[in-house]
Amino acid sequence: MAPNASPVALLFNPGNAISRAILGGYNAAAKALGTRTLPFEMHTPQELESAFAAMAKQQARAVIVLPDPLFSANRSKLAGLAIRNRLPSMTGSQACVEAGALVCYGPNNPALYHHAASYVDKIFKGAKPGDLPVEQPTILELVINLQTAKALGLKLPTAMLARADRVIE
Repeated sequence: MAPNASPVALLFNPGNAISRAILGGYNAAAKALGTRTLPFEMHTPQELESAFAAMAKQQARAVIVLPDPLFSANRSKLAGLAIRNRLPSMTGSQACVEAGALVCYGPNNPALYHHAASYVDKIFKGAKPGDLPVEQPTILELVINLQTAKALGLKLPTAMLARADRVIE
């Protein structure tokens, strides 16, 4: 989507153990691709604007937003700041793309919530939580916001648009 986007900002909440674990994977992938990453910590919503100002100062060319409720709750502001700073943004949340982020590649959260309800049902029927298997999503979806791509002046490859599970126009 933005092939020359380097360095890539990684926006994360250091208080989130999942984000800290994912951060290492992104850094390893970036190194293998010859791309630099710039980590940006954010603990509170009030730090959002200063995080994007720091990204601009360090000349980030794209931003990946790691999963965290803090970012989901502030998705519209986050997406607006990414567009204003001309940063293609990637997230794991379809709701963030609906709010204006460029792209998400991740699980369908409503489907995950539905599946979690089946676990609650099993527990209410007497199953021991420790006996239930730990599962991960097996289907990931690609969602692209074409309005955001246009606002950023990005021409997305036709093949990528064809592969998307959903394109927001």
